[in-house]
Amino acid sequence: MSHSSFTLTRRSFSIFGAGAIALGLTACGGGTRPGGAGSGTTAWTLTGGAEAMFRATFDEWNEKHSDSKIKVEYFSNDSYKEKIRTAIGSGNQPTLVYSWGNGGTLRDYVKNNKVIDLTGKVDEAASRALPSVLDAGKIDDKIYALPNNNSQPSMLYINKKLFAEHGATVPTTWDELLAAVDVFKAAGVTPIAVAGSSQWPYLMWIQYLTDRIGGPEVFQRVLDGEPDSWSDPAIKEALEKIQELVKAGGFGSGYGSVVSDASADVALVYTDKAAMILQGSWIYSDFLEAAADWMAEGNLDVVAFPEVPGGKGDLSNVTGNPANFWSVSADATEEDQEIAIKFLNEMNLGETAIKALIEAGTVPAAANIEESLSASERSDYLEFAYGLVRDAAHFQMSWDQALDAGPAQALLQNLSQIFLLDITPDDFIKNMNGTL
Repeated sequence: MSHSSFTLTRRSFSIFGAGAIALGLTACGGGTRPGGAGSGTTAWTLTGGAEAMFRATFDEWNEKHSDSKIKVEYFSNDSYKEKIRTAIGSGNQPTLVYSWGNGGTLRDYVKNNKVIDLTGKVDEAASRALPSVLDAGKIDDKIYALPNNNSQPSMLYINKKLFAEHGATVPTTWDELLAAVDVFKAAGVTPIAVAGSSQWPYLMWIQYLTDRIGGPEVFQRVLDGEPDSWSDPAIKEALEKIQELVKAGGFGSGYGSVVSDASADVALVYTDKAAMILQGSWIYSDFLEAAADWMAEGNLDVVAFPEVPGGKGDLSNVTGNPANFWSVSADATEEDQEIAIKFLNEMNLGETAIKALIEAGTVPAAANIEESLSASERSDYLEFAYGLVRDAAHFQMSWDQALDAGPAQALLQNLSQIFLLDITPDDFIKNMNGTL
């Protein structure tokens, strides 16, 4: 199994973009008919990413359960997004519904009784999931979605070569980060790569800073729709620190035109033009594939986001994409629901799935896999990334996925203006409060 087959992008996990491999629609029998009532037990998932893992687990299930096979269809991101929206609206969704955790979409499914409460029905499957990731499938402390693949925490990637050449200290605090920025700016090196043209990479900065300063409760109040919740002092301070970093030259020049889909931000690091990048675990495959020799020299390191002195947030908290998730359709027959639940308990994040995910160089959202990770040729990276998720007191889903579509788009636009110094923190707060 070649690693190149598993190139992951943040878009394949979060915002349905062009990063997925467009293979069209394929199915394990049955063509492209709707997946609702009368179709038997069905599942829809995505091409690319963890596709090989899903194929392996469904194939194994179908071989073992000839009387309760699950028909699977694989979609490119955009195709899936369009098809599932239409299917949900007409009651023709598959038995197993693929989603992104407890963001706006899942909340809408629950509100409209489109997926069932799985609490107490998937105890075996739930016991295999990392607690911090399992929480991302809960609404009102009830399980409506189970993590089904790999977790993608965001972390700070370090160009060890540049840090050694210029005598910079790997930052563990905000002040140390600013000090490193000064060192690299003076040396003519871009301190931190960021794909500003894509906008969403900006999110990791406001998310981590808000959490470090005020804790996860700050954004939870936004999600709860509390009036003026964007006015929280932690959010304002986070915005001020972002603009402090911009004014210090932290992102160099021209960062607003760097495109993530082309991995141009990652390339700045492995070509030794940038010293750091705050990104998700999905970019690790970019380093492996595009900079094999550079990686073999041991030039890459990863560390947690720095501490903000005086902050209230737990330093173990992480942000990113907890995983992708399976829900069970409320419109499916009772028989099909039972088959889907049995599949989840028997196969979801089981041995076959974990093996395939680790071989792909990704971090399974499963508990108690330390031994398997240590045996991997990429053990140093995988164990670190896994530890971030395993030990997280809280795992915050990407804000643009946690919010409904309208506020999410407003967030990206306003945050981009913050990074470009086009608006003030007060402007941002006023604009975002207007979306509540």
